[in-house]
Amino acid sequence: MKKLLSFIGLALISGSLYSQGSPDYGGGLKLNLNPEGDKFVRFILWDQFWLRNTEMNPGSMVANEATDNSWSLGNRRLRALAYAQISKRYMILLHFGINNQTFINGGATGTTGTGGYGNGKKTQLFFHDAWNEYAVILPGEAGKFSLSLGAGLHYYMGLSRMTMASTLNFLTLDSPTFSWPLIDNSDQFARQLGMFAKGKYGKLEYRFSLNKPFATDLAPVNVTDPSRAAAVDNNGNPSFSKAGYVEYQFLDEESNTLPFKVGSYLGTKKVFNVGAGFYHQADGTRTSVNSNIEKHDITLLAVDAFADIPLGTAKNKMAVSAYAGYYNYNFGPNYLRNLGTMNIAASDPNFTGNKAIAGPGNLQPMIGTGNVIYAQAGLLLPSEAEKPKIRIQPFAAYTHKNFEALDKASSQFDIGANWFLDGHHAKITTQYSTRPVYTSPSESPSSKGEFIVQFQIYL
Repeated sequence: MKKLLSFIGLALISGSLYSQGSPDYGGGLKLNLNPEGDKFVRFILWDQFWLRNTEMNPGSMVANEATDNSWSLGNRRLRALAYAQISKRYMILLHFGINNQTFINGGATGTTGTGGYGNGKKTQLFFHDAWNEYAVILPGEAGKFSLSLGAGLHYYMGLSRMTMASTLNFLTLDSPTFSWPLIDNSDQFARQLGMFAKGKYGKLEYRFSLNKPFATDLAPVNVTDPSRAAAVDNNGNPSFSKAGYVEYQFLDEESNTLPFKVGSYLGTKKVFNVGAGFYHQADGTRTSVNSNIEKHDITLLAVDAFADIPLGTAKNKMAVSAYAGYYNYNFGPNYLRNLGTMNIAASDPNFTGNKAIAGPGNLQPMIGTGNVIYAQAGLLLPSEAEKPKIRIQPFAAYTHKNFEALDKASSQFDIGANWFLDGHHAKITTQYSTRPVYTSPSESPSSKGEFIVQFQIYL
């Protein structure tokens, strides 16, 4: 009986493998496929739920009522991930779930009203990742070198650490979003269909991919003045994209079993990495001048650094987590994309003042041709208790955007704290964020704020 249970047992794996700040849960539930436990299926489940107060952009309304401030609730992420190690070389992975469901939007496609499919209900469940992977050279088989090849819908999108960030262990409440520069245009929620290669050479980790971007077909606005031409996403039959990221890990080495980069190790590892990445697609955008269509390449470059350093004694341990990155984006002339996470507002047709050019709600200039500088840092505070009920990690982040389509650059910040009940597995995050609000592309922006409480749990 014991042998049978060890063979089919549903067990929790060691917490040290994924370093989520808890010894109890590790990387999820594991179903062994053989007595040795080296063939298995692993399941990871998580939910991130938001309570939010938003200062609205001028000219906003919610549920047909004009407003400049609104409270809301929503499922930011509700996901499941499963991967199977069929042999020591062959792995398959599926990742599916929902995102951005609020009381008023994010529901089934094309539905409105109060019926069974209205106003945010029955949101779409879809695959985020689905790929197969084969280890051509396992670690130790060829000295310092290892190599795995894979194909499918994948997250090996190059560019930066934040572009391939895990959503389970952010230092701040969420991604700064601009680090997913193609989000839901020529990718599927930061993924593309393609082939990838990943591995290590000593302390150097690499990942490269060749992909077929999803087709985009936005129509560019025709202008007579070439200096006013604005590129939009229109790639026709898309050219293949190429992406890559190379990172040198000076201290502890990080796991590369999965693509998801850890945001904060909570003192369980000593990490300092420097990386550089790129993304390129020929003819990814278009402009129209005097009805003549011109195609433009998408070329994105980034360099970044990440550190997670434990401090103090084992009993009174603290940890510093920090990330900094420089992003150079070229989508073609004057490309600008406005985004707002879980935006619940619509434009008020009766508003008579100067509306935000980004649009209503919490929309802001998020991605564009130009440069972005981003930095974040946090400190895990000490605790005298051996098993503290709560660990606290205050943090702050700063973003500077300088986009070609806007005459004035913008700066914004996030400040908040993680309240760890059980590492990243059960935590509450509080964060206040600012965003730039432009009412004219030639004038300096004003600022609006947003306060969010996130409740996270995952197994």
